[in-house]
Amino acid sequence: MSYGKIAVAGLIAAGMLSGRAFAADQDVAKGKAVFQRCAICHKVEKDGGNGVGPNLFGVVGRKSASEAGFNYSGPMKNAQITWTEDNLAKWIAGPAKMVPGNKMAFGGIAQKSQIHDVIEYLETLK
Repeated sequence: MSYGKIAVAGLIAAGMLSGRAFAADQDVAKGKAVFQRCAICHKVEKDGGNGVGPNLFGVVGRKSASEAGFNYSGPMKNAQITWTEDNLAKWIAGPAKMVPGNKMAFGGIAQKSQIHDVIEYLETLK
């Protein structure tokens, strides 16, 4: 392969990667907008304390019912969930289905694209 072909291949790859980065940025922006429904109860600032619900800063990868200072329901304390992308998707789609008896009054989000976008947003909160 000639130097010119290698350079062209590199530019194409870089363009594809930047396109993915742009798409991810769009997902985060959409997720932040959808998250406004959640922001009624959940704060997302580092060391921002809790609201009606626990603070979700750093929630991705965290154990359920582990945010200091929040009074979790018995079912949440017993759930033993790690907030992976899959578990967050299930939770966002239907908290009462995932952990029956929890005290979260939110019914869930039906659109898979919006669930994905919210998770993309939550992943930025580190």
